[in-house]
Amino acid sequence: MIKIAVTGPESTGKSTIAAQLATRFNTVWVPEYARSYVATLDQPYTLDDIEAIARGQLALEQEMQLQANDILFSDTDMLVLKIWSEHAFGHCPDWIQRQLEQQDYNLCLLMGVDLPWEPDPQREHPHLRQFFYHWYKRELEALGAPFVEIFGQEQERLELATKHVEALLTQR
Repeated sequence: MIKIAVTGPESTGKSTIAAQLATRFNTVWVPEYARSYVATLDQPYTLDDIEAIARGQLALEQEMQLQANDILFSDTDMLVLKIWSEHAFGHCPDWIQRQLEQQDYNLCLLMGVDLPWEPDPQREHPHLRQFFYHWYKRELEALGAPFVEIFGQEQERLELATKHVEALLTQR
């Protein structure tokens, strides 16, 4: 099974590209568990909620992996939860950090911030996208994770991401 994480700041097309790639490669994708979780909250999220979201994301990924056709696209990863947790609460739970260090994605697609911001009640930082982008890139480099940067408008992003996925498949 080839696993590809789509990661990066808010409003960079992660869900869109994950769904498009899954369609293009005739497989399934793992949606961002945080969206459904946060939608049910009747109060601001807490560090405990981020931990619950991380656990839910991992469980959802395992579930979707059973349905995947040799390749799985994940619309988030533990890096998203680590950065979210550290920015919001100044701390990342140790077990999320351990899960991050054990991630076994064959490739991470780091989504650039050159798409227009799309307002959404769950999005928080339109003015910090470049800040977060650099944070994601530093973290991926420090982890030694295989990643590529994806820029451009929607069609360009899909073509670039497809090219990298196809290259990974031919190396297999």
